[in-house]
Amino acid sequence: MNYPHPSIAREGWPFVGGSLLLALLASAAGFWPSLAFWLAFVFCLQFFRDPARVVAGGPRSVLSPADGRIAVVEEADDPYLNRRALKVSVFMNVFNVHSNRSPIEGIVRQKWYSPGAFLNASLNKASAENERCALHLRTPDDRDVTCVQVAGLIARRILNYVEAGTSLAAGQRYGFIRFGSRVDVYLPLDVRVKVVIGERVLASSSVLAELG
Repeated sequence: MNYPHPSIAREGWPFVGGSLLLALLASAAGFWPSLAFWLAFVFCLQFFRDPARVVAGGPRSVLSPADGRIAVVEEADDPYLNRRALKVSVFMNVFNVHSNRSPIEGIVRQKWYSPGAFLNASLNKASAENERCALHLRTPDDRDVTCVQVAGLIARRILNYVEAGTSLAAGQRYGFIRFGSRVDVYLPLDVRVKVVIGERVLASSSVLAELG
């Protein structure tokens, strides 16, 4: 297992606590007036759940950085490292766990934050137009991986807790995106892909590819 933590992500404590307080206060007025607040509380509980995960694979495995479905597997330009790469994108809807975890063991070489729009994260153009935060990760054997958090249609906050020079273990938790989004991973072209479009994946527990 990786990253011991509460089962509710710390990023969600204000939302869970606030919605519970409002639901309790509304209950004093009766069941029907409070129903919407109780539904909001239940939504916050499920959205901010953050279960511990088994870290899959071996030293050359590229793990899924997020829960969701594979939306893209294609050769593309990596706009951060100016190279051709194999792009794998994981789309998260509001019912997925939204913690983000490192796909590999490595050092953060550089970090980029780009403000932008809030298009539907399932659209491929969201990678270039939406708010996003990218990390350049380098493995111990000098392979380069770019991992990009992309905000979605109703996502309004990307949280990223690492900076250049940070060492990350494979599967280590490094960020969170609130309320629907995607994560793009740009890999060397010689990787062996292990997933297909539409496949459901779990952060840290699913292997996206094997480095050559």
